[in-house]
This record gives sequence, C-alpha cells and structure tokens, in this order.
Amino acid sequence: MNLFLDMKTIILLLCIGYLFTLILISAYGHNHSKGLAIRTFFLAKCSQTIAWFCMVFRGEIPDFLSISFANSILFIGTSLEIIAFLYLQNNFRLKTKMVMIYLVLTLLSIIGFQLIVLFYNKENVRISYYSFVIAVILIPVYRMVLGKASTFLMRIIGSLYLLVIAAFLVRGVTALLSSTDSISLYTPGAYQLISLLSIYLVTNLGNLGFVLLMKEKADHELIRLASYDDLTGTLNRRTFTEKAKKYLTDYSKKGQPLSYLLFDIDNFKTINDTYGHHVGDQVLQDLTTRIKQHLDKEDLFVRYGGDEFGILIPGKDETDSNEIAEQIIQTLDGAISRSLPVTYTISLGVLTVIPDQHMQLETLYTTCDKALYNAKNNGRNGVFRGQIDVHNAVS
Repeated sequence: MNLFLDMKTIILLLCIGYLFTLILISAYGHNHSKGLAIRTFFLAKCSQTIAWFCMVFRGEIPDFLSISFANSILFIGTSLEIIAFLYLQNNFRLKTKMVMIYLVLTLLSIIGFQLIVLFYNKENVRISYYSFVIAVILIPVYRMVLGKASTFLMRIIGSLYLLVIAAFLVRGVTALLSSTDSISLYTPGAYQLISLLSIYLVTNLGNLGFVLLMKEKADHELIRLASYDDLTGTLNRRTFTEKAKKYLTDYSKKGQPLSYLLFDIDNFKTINDTYGHHVGDQVLQDLTTRIKQHLDKEDLFVRYGGDEFGILIPGKDETDSNEIAEQIIQTLDGAISRSLPVTYTISLGVLTVIPDQHMQLETLYTTCDKALYNAKNNGRNGVFRGQIDVHNAVS
C-alpha cells in the first residue's frame, strides 16, 4: 500500500484546519475579548496559518516568502502558542520579563535562520536548525508537568508536548547527519510521512489542548464563584455547611476535637453609617486578610452574611483554639491600615467539642452565637467560650 502523500495537498488541508480554528477562536473570543491567553493564542494561529499558506505555494512564489518568511513567522507563531499556554496556566507571574525573554529568543531564532539562508542555504541545515529552535521554544511546557498547581489535564498535555520536543530533536539530528534530499518535506518517502504525522500531532495537540484547558479553567472559575464569597474570598454558607458536616462526621469517627469560632465586627453599622459602605467593604476585606494569616489550609473560614463570620478548626482543643482566638483579637485590636480611615475590633465566641455521630452543625452555631453575645455584653473586643448542653445536643 502506497502511503506517500502529496505535500501541497496535505499542507493545504492543514491550512484549512487552521482557518477553521481561527473562526472558532474568533467566535469564542467575541465574548471573551479581555482574555490575554485567548488573544495570544489567536495571534499564534494567525501566524501559523499565514506560514503554511506560504509553504503551499513553494516553487510558485519567491523562496523569500515560502522559506525565509514562512519559517520566521512559524517561529513567532510557536512562541506565541507557548506563551498562551503559560498565561492559561498562570505561570507568568513576572509577565513582562517572561514575554521579553520570548521576544528576544524569537528574534535571535529568526536572525539565525536568515543567516543560514544567506550563507549556507542547505535544506538539511535549515531543517535541523528549525527543529532545534522549535524544541527550545517548547521547553517551558515542562512547567505544565512539574508545576505544583498543575492539574491532571495540564500534566497530560505537557507530557505530550515533551514527546513533541523529543521528536523535533530526533528530526534535527537526522537532518543534520543527512546530506540528501530524502529529508525534505516535499520529497515522498518515509521521512515525509513521519514529519507530516508529527505536524498533525502538534497541530491537534495545540488546538485541542488549548480548548480543553480553557474549558477546565472556566469550570474552575464557576466552582470558585459558586463556593466563595466575592468580596472577602471566604467560603459561602452553602459550601461551608457541606465541608463542615463532613468534618463532623470524620472527627466523630476519629474521636478528635473540633473548635468553632463565630464573630462579628463591633459597631459595624456605625462604621457604615459614618464612613459609607465602601469603607465598610474595605474593613471586611482587611479583616479576612489579617485573619487568614492565622489559619491553616484545613481550616474552614465562612462569611455568613454582613459582618458575621465563622471558622471551623479541625483537630484543635481548647488550649489551641484559645490561643488562635486571642491571636486574632490582638491582630485586629487597634490595627491601623493605610487604606482605612478607621480602626475596628471584633467580639468572638469560641467552642470546642469532640463530636459524636449525633452532633449537628446547627448546635455548634447556636451555642457559639450565645457565646458571641456574651462577649459583646462583657464590653466587646474580647473572647467568650461557650459550652454545649449535652442534653440539647442530641437530636
């Protein structure tokens, strides 16, 4: 069976595929124009589409367009594609610096290719240089595999890209060691077949991988919006209740303590009435930022509404929870923030239990709420420890 292919036909089909990709990305980006990742990816696909169209007409248009220009903007397109993936992964914390590095690398790659065309225009050398440069440009995808925040999907796509890097390195070495025309994409043979299949793999991997990661990121954002309070970044009541009930079940089986803190801001209505709700919102944000410094990853921090908050701390006994409560009170007591025109304090109720299978979250809340009001009646800006009535705790 003859598997040799017509190069121009295959590249033309590849160009058509790129065009459809551009159309779909344009349609998606119409309502997501502020997304830096999608705009960068769109520019990458534009560059690659132009490059492949130039290659379709190789032999019919000047070599400057089909070789020099086409390969140069392929370098640009590949760089933009990787930048888009890294933006999508939120790996560019120093965005300007990283983009500048890529711009310099791409410019040097283009200059090097043009020097080869001018002074040593051998096809195997051009192919080898192009393959090695693309492999270098793709190297940052290792972050998708090794990044601490990488998802399983990111690791899979990153691993496939690493295979692509290996393929380009093999292609570069093969081309460098060969002096015949058999390594040309335009010469029918096994090398052409393998190269074209590699191109399709890279194309599909880039397009499908980007779309899947966009979808994953959108899903995570929806989960975040459904689980957290927009203003403070704390858990909302529904999510907190689900997680807290699971903690109660787990720790009743372990026979280990849980501590629950309930608090609100002293005279918060006065702050809103005097300084306005904008300052009130800033106080809430400042409050949660300061308190989060004293919490562990496993602790559940919820905003019930208004200025009322709760914290469920697994594995902490009375001594530990007293220490945490006092630290929070001291952190907020008279704390001055440059962004706030007012200082504020909180009153806090605290409760520690070793839950049993009948323990209800509502019981913790009700008991702690009484402790909170006792703290307010004692002069505010303080802590009061509650105790559960064992008879009322059983439902």
